[in-house]
Amino acid sequence: MNFFLAMNPPTVTAQERRVRVVNNKPLFYDPPKVKDAKDLLCGHLSTHKPKAPLEGPLSLRVIWLFPKGKTHKHGEWRSTKPDTDNLQKLLKDCMTLCGFWKDDAQVVREIVEKRWSDEPCGIYIEIENL
Repeated sequence: MNFFLAMNPPTVTAQERRVRVVNNKPLFYDPPKVKDAKDLLCGHLSTHKPKAPLEGPLSLRVIWLFPKGKTHKHGEWRSTKPDTDNLQKLLKDCMTLCGFWKDDAQVVREIVEKRWSDEPCGIYIEIENL
């Protein structure tokens, strides 16, 4: 299964979650920017989700295509923040919420790229059963 999410990829990550202590217990929550990014991703992902959650070990390939400015060329590597692992965490959390799989632990192989791009920008996703 492969598809393209035509969107301006979010740059906030799951690492930006917050914690507060209530009655000596930590409560984790998503600040508004993270919640907005999750809503954006889930909205785009929901149209591509499989009829039933994928089972077994999976391979996930993702290419993040960010809008280039005047100093970058189309296809050039984006070697600035956010880090690929943090981007992937938010994406995989959203894919789990949308029902692509039962648990993102099923993803046993990942290939991730970040590049600058002319239009259209977005996220290319390829999922393969192993």
